[in-house]
Amino acid sequence: MNLVDLVFTPALELAKLIHSGEISPLELTEIYLERIQLLNPKLGSYVTVMAEQAIETAKIKTDLLGNKKDLPLLFGLPIPIKDLNPLAGVSCSFGNAVLQKNNIPTYDDAVILKIKQAGMIPIGKTATSELGSFPYTESKGFPPARNPWNLEYTPGGSSGGAAAAVAAGLAPFAHGSDGGGSIRGPAACCGIVGIKPSRGRISNGPGGDRFCGVATNGPLARTVADAAALLDVMSGYVNGDPYWLPEPELSFLAATQVQPVQLKIAFATNIPPFGKVDANCELGVLQTVKFLEELGHIVEEKCPDFSDLVQPFQIIWQSGTAASDIPVEILQPMNQWLFQQNYSATEYLNAVFQMQIAARKIISFFNTVDVLVLPVYRHSPIRVGEWSNLSPEETFEKIVNWVAPCPPANATGQPAIALPVGLDNNGLPIGVQLVGKPAAESTLIALATQLEMVNPWLKRRPKLYASDSQSIIVK
Repeated sequence: MNLVDLVFTPALELAKLIHSGEISPLELTEIYLERIQLLNPKLGSYVTVMAEQAIETAKIKTDLLGNKKDLPLLFGLPIPIKDLNPLAGVSCSFGNAVLQKNNIPTYDDAVILKIKQAGMIPIGKTATSELGSFPYTESKGFPPARNPWNLEYTPGGSSGGAAAAVAAGLAPFAHGSDGGGSIRGPAACCGIVGIKPSRGRISNGPGGDRFCGVATNGPLARTVADAAALLDVMSGYVNGDPYWLPEPELSFLAATQVQPVQLKIAFATNIPPFGKVDANCELGVLQTVKFLEELGHIVEEKCPDFSDLVQPFQIIWQSGTAASDIPVEILQPMNQWLFQQNYSATEYLNAVFQMQIAARKIISFFNTVDVLVLPVYRHSPIRVGEWSNLSPEETFEKIVNWVAPCPPANATGQPAIALPVGLDNNGLPIGVQLVGKPAAESTLIALATQLEMVNPWLKRRPKLYASDSQSIIVK
């Protein structure tokens, strides 16, 4: 097997190689680290590479492999962590170069601790937009993260580094987070799978939640099954969580083996109040609708009106950013502008109230619909630096209009999964999202698996990152 085939092998298949002893955690970690060293300078997907720590941990995992039985399913696999989440002893920049130098957490976020307890090996911190505020990943003081399918374009944001790393074969899968499309957008831009789980599925512990349940952690992967397996690891209540869900009857990985019953599915390419999406995004939705009809599902064109959600969501999002406790003078201009909006406590609480009312209306749409198919963004990825000379107000307006199909699921707490569909005329991936009923990740995962089978994407790789003459002997 050549090295490129190995690094693009699905995570679950790599796990089988580890459990069978055909490759060790140390060997696999070293292979990914070498690839990161070679390719990351142009891609900008990692801001911190934990080479020494990862190799030391991989040695321990390799020794354990020979002495223990019944090790966790994903044991020994390397995984990058988004640089918005504390990882003990490793710089956490929140996308800010000043913090990169002096912010070293002494604890792990709850979701990171779960990843470690599952035997995975943190291999580095991936690039994020500053405070997760942007749907592109171009933080001042860092190289911009680039789309591996075309380096002139963004991989999206704020989990842009994570998505680019997975798409380019610099990680088997990755940790991300989503407060308004920050998993789904990068997944769509980079041609991979991203799951935004239901509110309460994954803990935000040990800290609190400044965004009123809008943001959540989640997985990015090349296959639905890999994303589902990583979601299994990330999920679960942690003492004191303000929101939580019961464990599903079946694991999310098991849901990939379930044949969905005939589902009632709505779709839209005209998103009220924002209007019609561009031709590429429309094509992705219509192609998905065609597949769904061929699979025997009942499909109808209709969509909730998101008008009542726009203003309260923006106030909550802006207020959460302003509450980050980071000195305003070190931030990028748009984040400084967000700080200066200075909403009062009354305005914030009224926005929460209005968002919850709007969310109830949106969720009522799902009383007669199982799944809603939407584009992820309203137009294709922008070029790196395309909006860099705009004023904060202009940038904010551009962002709101681009990511418009994503925030409703954050506001309602519903699950959503982004899937690749094809390529546009710039050679960039086209993605769609499936939005499900509250706590119905399993339905989405089963349906996404069906779509993956009729539209296999896995063998498509970015040309820049898909050739290598070197080989590795798998034992």
